[in-house]
Amino acid sequence: MRKQYLHLSIYLCDRCSGPVVAGSLAVRESEISKETEIGQVGTICLSCGHRPEKAGAATLVRHLSPVEWQPKNATRASLSATV
Repeated sequence: MRKQYLHLSIYLCDRCSGPVVAGSLAVRESEISKETEIGQVGTICLSCGHRPEKAGAATLVRHLSPVEWQPKNATRASLSATV
């Protein structure tokens, strides 16, 4: 039961104080297994387009619950190739 999960986190942009969205994908082999094959999707400020490397030290980061994310035409064999 190999599943891919999308993780999103949101924090304030250090340039304009707009919302920055950061995403990553990870794979779980079973419901209770630790996530593996973690890959960063990217970050972007939705207001100014700035792409910060990471959140500033004093920034509050809000993590959304992981969501199962399987590409529309993906098969189980190609799931590991997408990460």
